[in-house]
Amino acid sequence: MTASFTRRSLLSLAGVAGIGFAVAACSRGDDATSSPSGSSGSSRSSEAASGGKDGGSSSSARPAASSIEPAQVPLAGGVTVTVAGTGLAEVRGVTVGGIAARDVRASATKVTFTAPHQAMYTPGSADVALFTTAVAPSPSANRSSDGNGSAANDGQAGATQDQATATPTPTAAPVPDASTAVATTTVAYAALTDVDRQLAYAMRYWSDYNLAEYGTMNPIGGDCANYVSQTLVARGWQQRSDWYNRAGGAQHSATWTYCPAMDPWMTANAAEFGLTRRSLDERSKVRVGDIVFYDWNDNQSPDHVTIVSEVFTEPDGTVRIKSASHNQDGPYRDLDEMITVQHPGGTAWFHTFDA
Repeated sequence: MTASFTRRSLLSLAGVAGIGFAVAACSRGDDATSSPSGSSGSSRSSEAASGGKDGGSSSSARPAASSIEPAQVPLAGGVTVTVAGTGLAEVRGVTVGGIAARDVRASATKVTFTAPHQAMYTPGSADVALFTTAVAPSPSANRSSDGNGSAANDGQAGATQDQATATPTPTAAPVPDASTAVATTTVAYAALTDVDRQLAYAMRYWSDYNLAEYGTMNPIGGDCANYVSQTLVARGWQQRSDWYNRAGGAQHSATWTYCPAMDPWMTANAAEFGLTRRSLDERSKVRVGDIVFYDWNDNQSPDHVTIVSEVFTEPDGTVRIKSASHNQDGPYRDLDEMITVQHPGGTAWFHTFDA
């Protein structure tokens, strides 16, 4: 009996030991991937901190950016950018040229985000800064300049946007300085598309008129349509017999310089130009480079026209339209402010590009 008992005991002990070994093996595997206290996990952390074999994929590595793709992005942004590096798992916010990026996603070895538009649609290098705290996107701030005789103020007396006492525009949160980022790199903005070239022109001449080539129409009522027409040429449109500005503005068609003539002309030629007329409540379909007409007194005749410079979606889903214009001169004028604060009771509609 003693021998039989001994054999049974040994078999039982072997079974327990086998289970113990299995548990140990599982524990060792868990420690290697997630446990900070296990001996294998500690070994990996040490290797990562010291640049060991797993250092490139560990979130404990010092944050660093080693490459960026693509190296060149459109002025209008909107493309996905990937920053590769080490220790990037804790990144929660990104700014590009001081503008917060959307759709930030991070892992230990890469950060992806959607590139914002360049602040003033100007080609050149921009700092890409990575932060461990989220950076909320904010709409671009407008500036005003009536230095070219545009005191007509959109064809109707009223407060300028900078002078408005009430506004639907929320206060933007401050953007952190790039010097406080955990890692930085750079990306190049370039005029890669027709829209890029259109907005680059719009921003170059929103306050400093291109007088030599197109003159100014302010002395005869306002330069807004003249300005929008110029941006369309920059986009790739060609002057024609029914739409032109020649001899530095001395000769011009009403469709080029006069809102009530330009709007129906665009509607009549919409198929040829690839345009779709849209109502104010279709703003979710508006894109940068599209055209906005305004009717200050809601009499079905436009008083003003601008070119869309930014489409910004608020956290609650509200779509805000910013645009560049002459009369008033400004790069990022807020549509809702224009028709509620500056010109109460006004309305607007769009001509959007199909492609």
